[in-house]
Amino acid sequence: MRLTAEHICLALSPRAARFYQQADSTNEIALEWLREDALTGSVVVADEQLKGRGRKGRTWHTPPGVALAVSVILHPLPETLNRVSMLGALAICELVENLGISNVGIKWPNDVQINGRKVSGVLPENEWDGDKLVGVVLGMGLNVRVDFAGSELENTAINVESALGKPVDRLELLVKLLAGVDKWNALLDSVALYDAWKNRLTTIGQTVTVNSADAIVQGVAEGVDEQGALLVRDKEGVLHRVIAGDIALG
Repeated sequence: MRLTAEHICLALSPRAARFYQQADSTNEIALEWLREDALTGSVVVADEQLKGRGRKGRTWHTPPGVALAVSVILHPLPETLNRVSMLGALAICELVENLGISNVGIKWPNDVQINGRKVSGVLPENEWDGDKLVGVVLGMGLNVRVDFAGSELENTAINVESALGKPVDRLELLVKLLAGVDKWNALLDSVALYDAWKNRLTTIGQTVTVNSADAIVQGVAEGVDEQGALLVRDKEGVLHRVIAGDIALG
């Protein structure tokens, strides 16, 4: 079904929602809305996203009709900021699992995968006013029926419908995804959220190379801490705490 503003507003009521047939970035729009005192749970949805945001300033194009491009406004406490990334990955992971798809997991820190191929990405962006946290925009993209055949992502990305073997309704997925975000946002500082995220990580026990802002760390991923940092032991036996970075296995 083609998404429209009417469909979105009816399905998500009474949640505040803004829908765009085409937008550069839902995160950018949501950040502007956040600065205007948007309520927690307010959501921006685009059918087509021209410059979706990724880590390290990367951008991507989400064609119309084939994905979910969503940004949710949240107001966490500053000490739970690192949990927002967990929340997004976990909400999407559960959504995909509940469709009946198997072999779903999270590649640290927040890439949701099916059979080791990426189906979703998550990008939280914080807004500060000096030393006061204004809020967070949680950006989430989910490949619903994106066709990767013949592209450079053919062997590393996947979509929900091909994994499931049948069509799905994007509006129904959106409603369920936001319900999952609400559920885990209420449990943001809980052990339950941390455990649910940690137990879905596919990276633990793997040999990894992490390219972070400070250094390149190579070794075995031994675990994660409650702030979401990856604990990597190098060949010299030194344990490194990696907060963020691009990760490769092997």
